Amino acid sequence: MVKAVGIISKPQKEDICGIVPPLISQLRGHGLEVFFDTETGSCVEPGTLPADRVLPREQLMARADLLLLLGGDGTLLAAARMIGDRSVPILPVNLGHLGFLTSVTPQEMHGLLEQVLAGQHRISERILLQAEISRGGKVIYSQRALNEAVLNKAALARIVDFDLEIDGSYVCSYKADGLIISTPTGSTGYSLSAGGPIIYPVLEAFVVTPICPHSLTNRALVIPDSAKMRITMGEGEQALYLTLDGQVGAELEHADCVAISKYPHKLKLVRPAKKSYFEILRKKLKWGQR
Repeated sequence: MVKAVGIISKPQKEDICGIVPPLISQLRGHGLEVFFDTETGSCVEPGTLPADRVLPREQLMARADLLLLLGGDGTLLAAARMIGDRSVPILPVNLGHLGFLTSVTPQEMHGLLEQVLAGQHRISERILLQAEISRGGKVIYSQRALNEAVLNKAALARIVDFDLEIDGSYVCSYKADGLIISTPTGSTGYSLSAGGPIIYPVLEAFVVTPICPHSLTNRALVIPDSAKMRITMGEGEQALYLTLDGQVGAELEHADCVAISKYPHKLKLVRPAKKSYFEILRKKLKWGQR
């Protein structure tokens, strides 16, 4: 049952201030508590709500039963990394450009919110991956990602050597510009551009896609999401990076090991009852069109 709603938005978005006040009225009409991140709080008229309702996003995630996200796909990717172990449902409203993940329009928002409060909505559960960097036997970096983890070089157009192990078994050595480990949600992103397949988003799988491999036999590999991957670099490799969802990451040293596995909690996305994944593919990616 929804008792508290959190609203997060993309910073410096001009139309946020036109959307938030009517949204507050709708939520308060249902007797719900409303919390905001600092960006959204700037659109609330002073004195309208108690000051303690404006919280850092991490705290907001812990207080809310439902999150309303106003922004684009990048805003959702950032929010997904903060879900923790509560897996609060997120209703993503697209105020960006592509809006592949945030496919709900502002015009659909109020009606879909009423469906959620009446328990008549549907939830699409998405897996996240967990990436860890180990150095000298100690984990020095750990982060989640909704779309993908990418290992590639920092500069210079040269081939990188990667060794991949899955569940302790050696798979192969890649010679490529980089390596992408994607979730089904992220399969329509960087992995697709690199030649990977489209994976239906609720499937429990990972895709390993080499970037411009130096071998015709290297193709994208689909594996179960229960697999635990270990990636090491070849001798002499320097200045490599691990990037998560194109937003955060860390520099790798030669002897580092990157371990990738499924995060134990799923992201829950609120979806319109009648909008299918294939409709979004056709509309946003022009899929199936000549």
